[in-house]
Amino acid sequence: MVAQEFTVDMSKPLVFQVGHLGEAYQDWVHQPIVSKEGPRFFANDFLEFLTRTVWWVIPTIWLPIVCWFITMSVRMGHTIPEVALMVMTGVFLWTLIEYTLHRFLFHMKTKTYWANTAHYLLHGCHHKHPMDGLRLVFPPAATAILCVPFWNLVKLIATPSTTPALFGGGLLGYVMYDCTHYYLHHGQPSKDLARNLKRYHLNHHFRVQSKGFGITSRLWDIVFETLPPSEISGKTC
Repeated sequence: MVAQEFTVDMSKPLVFQVGHLGEAYQDWVHQPIVSKEGPRFFANDFLEFLTRTVWWVIPTIWLPIVCWFITMSVRMGHTIPEVALMVMTGVFLWTLIEYTLHRFLFHMKTKTYWANTAHYLLHGCHHKHPMDGLRLVFPPAATAILCVPFWNLVKLIATPSTTPALFGGGLLGYVMYDCTHYYLHHGQPSKDLARNLKRYHLNHHFRVQSKGFGITSRLWDIVFETLPPSEISGKTC
C-alpha cells in the first residue's frame, strides 16, 4: 500500500504542519506564494504575535544600542577616527556573516519533521511567502538572543576597548541589512544601484534560489563564486 503524500492545509496554522512534508518540504517551500497577506503560523495568539514585526521596529530598537556600544569605546580612550575605523570594520565583517548565514544556515537542506519546522521558522517561511511584510525582518527578541554568542565571539578576537565599537559596527551592519532587505521587497527604488540590487535579490527568490545569497551587496557572491548564471555571463538578471 502506497502512503498518501501529506498536503499542507493553508487555511490552518502552518508551523506544525510543514514538518510532515518530509523530503517533499524543499520543493514545497521553494514554490512561492506572492501575497502581502501572510499565513497564520500558530494557533496560540501570543506565539503568533511574536512572529510578526514591522520594519521600523528594527532601527528604533537597535540604533540607540549601536550608539551606546560605540560611545563605550570612545569613553575607553579611542579617538573618533579610530572608532570610525572599528565601526566600518564591524560593518564589513557583518556582510560576511550575512552571506554565511544566508547560504549555509538559511538554505540548509532538511527532511526530518523538526528540521523542516525549524527551517520554516528561520527562513523557509520567507521563501514561501516572500512578500509577507510582517515577517521580513528578524524579531527583536530573537536578535537579542543571538547577540550574546556574537558578543562573546568579538571579545575573543578583540581587545576590551575595541570590542564595543566592533560589535556596534556589526550590529549596525545588521540593521542596514534588515532595512535593506525590507526595501528590496516593498520599496520602489529609482536609482540604478538600488534597482539592480532589488532585481538581483528577487532573482534569488523567483529564479535561481541556490545562488545570489548577498542582500546588501554582491561582494561575497563574487568572492565565493555563487553569482547567478546571468550575472556570470554579464547579463542583467
